[in-house]
Amino acid sequence: MARYVIKRILQSLLVLLGVSIVVFLIMRVFSADPAPVVLGEHATEEAIQEWREANGLNEPLINQYFSFLFGALHGDLGTSYYTHTSVTEEIMSRFPATIELAIVAIIIASVCGIKLGVTAATHRGQAADGFSMVLSLVGVSMPVFWLGILLIILFAGVLHILPSGGRCDPLLQPVGGTGFYILDTLLSGDFETLGDVLIHMILPALTLAMYSMAIITRMTRSSMLDTLNEDYVRTARAKGLPEGGKKGVIHHHALRNAMLPITTVIGLQFGSLLGGALLTETVFAWPGIGKYTVECILKSDFPVVQGVVLLIGCIFVVINLVVDIIYAYLDPRIKYSREEG
Repeated sequence: MARYVIKRILQSLLVLLGVSIVVFLIMRVFSADPAPVVLGEHATEEAIQEWREANGLNEPLINQYFSFLFGALHGDLGTSYYTHTSVTEEIMSRFPATIELAIVAIIIASVCGIKLGVTAATHRGQAADGFSMVLSLVGVSMPVFWLGILLIILFAGVLHILPSGGRCDPLLQPVGGTGFYILDTLLSGDFETLGDVLIHMILPALTLAMYSMAIITRMTRSSMLDTLNEDYVRTARAKGLPEGGKKGVIHHHALRNAMLPITTVIGLQFGSLLGGALLTETVFAWPGIGKYTVECILKSDFPVVQGVVLLIGCIFVVINLVVDIIYAYLDPRIKYSREEG
């Protein structure tokens, strides 16, 4: 097991190195010169060259990359071209909003996806199965930004029952230093603000959860169908155990053994939600790193974009590593087959 874990860690480090190279090249080689964008169209050539020199853009690319990599290893992702503050500080001030949204979204996606998948598998070929598959198809096919706009039009524009954007009412700002509004309001006992935070969370969380819910539904259905055909499930039924209930055939025997691939998908989807939050936060004016990244892309604030993409890449790789290790721990056959390969 230790050998497998070390091997996966080394592979993850190589992946992160590749991510840093790709991010750097996209920003510095395949993008337009940020100097005219930052200084404005009326900037003189002399001012542009002075700005480039001050920001290290006249250095050879290899020197720029190693400077970026060395800084990233020490937690320094550079300085924003516009605010002249640390990129790390800029990201960390907005990161709790994105993490909070992603956690709520993955909870919704997991609970609804597993429930729909189990229902579809236990009612194969029936109306419930068809409904679950159509809903998952819609979730996979519909773009996040389009779904968000439709939900805003329906619930905010037509029904007027939910807010169209923002994280909470400006007059009800939570008191606390964690940056996680739900946690801050719970710790302070401010349930009025908690209710407002949760109401603002509904539409963006549903929008972000839809794609992951569709993937989890499909995986749960497929895994459950395989498990329901196993001999131990037939034996449980032959003993007269009930189908439903916590100790029943479906949940205690079938779903419990089908959860391994489902857990893997849930872990990977959580990493994907951080990337998918970019469009969701833009549509709902959610003050997280996704919305901030879009603004910085439009302003050619390269250090911020590099930092955010590298951070999301690191999170995704770490989640993938943890899921693989858990998978190998729960099912030693996976570990042995990969070591033999």
